[in-house]
Amino acid sequence: MTVATETVRPGRVRKRGGPVQTSEGQRAEARLALWLLLPAGIVLAVIIAYPVVRALWLSLNSDARFGTSEFVGLDNYIRAFTGSGAEAFWQAFWFTTQLTIVTMFFELVIGFGMALIMNKAFMGRGLVRASVLVPWAIPTAVAARLWEWNFQPDGVVNQVFGTNIIWTAGHWSSFWAIVVADVWKTAPFIALLVLAGLQIIPSEVYEAAKVDGATALQSFRRITLPLVKSAVVVAVLFRMLDVLRIFDLPFILTNGANQTETLSTLSYKESIQQLHPGYGSALSTITFVYIILAAFLVNSLARADVVKAQGGR
Repeated sequence: MTVATETVRPGRVRKRGGPVQTSEGQRAEARLALWLLLPAGIVLAVIIAYPVVRALWLSLNSDARFGTSEFVGLDNYIRAFTGSGAEAFWQAFWFTTQLTIVTMFFELVIGFGMALIMNKAFMGRGLVRASVLVPWAIPTAVAARLWEWNFQPDGVVNQVFGTNIIWTAGHWSSFWAIVVADVWKTAPFIALLVLAGLQIIPSEVYEAAKVDGATALQSFRRITLPLVKSAVVVAVLFRMLDVLRIFDLPFILTNGANQTETLSTLSYKESIQQLHPGYGSALSTITFVYIILAAFLVNSLARADVVKAQGGR
């Protein structure tokens, strides 16, 4: 029996189901792809790379301005960690970290509950979904000003609960005021991401579990949570990146009073208000590195959990 064969000359590649393509053609495609990507690369370099490199360079120089600054190496970083600015830096660091953990917890719980409700089929579901997203659509500065009015001594919050608390006059009251405002603003964002994950779960899976005698709680633990985990991880990453660099909400509500300074507000005040560009750039760089490390840690933990769930494969 004779087997039909096809010989392709060197320097040519046959794509499956397509014509023979020479290596020169591949190089031409690669050059075209490079030219098409070049404008986007330039924009990213201007918008992202240059500010990062510029901030890093400024952080290694003194606070003198008008071209008279000097290279001081890591002095600005030493000042933040152990020097004259250590107290303010560590206070802002721990407050930002604490704010991130608490707001993410409440936003995840409330957002998950909202997503479960919006995933149900009921009359007026479209209206409910649209109304839930209204806080997320409001600009953060506007929402912060709204909650500033609500937390006034004669504001809505005291009127509803029958209290007479000056919410922005103490550390913990200011902390919870920021938490409430941020949760109200961004819990719908968590709900939107989780809802997208819920809607890709086939209804047949729940029907099969119900036939097997599974309760609603068992279906939630064994079906909903595992299948929506990827959406939850994305939501946590997005919110963590957002809260770690939070600026406008606490800046408008408390302006850093009562030990409510965040890393971003501290960097802004040192750079712009105190006219310390070198030290402010060092604080910004530290915040940038902290966010990257936190995101890497969460992503690594999520990946390890997935590998464990798959039996170590």
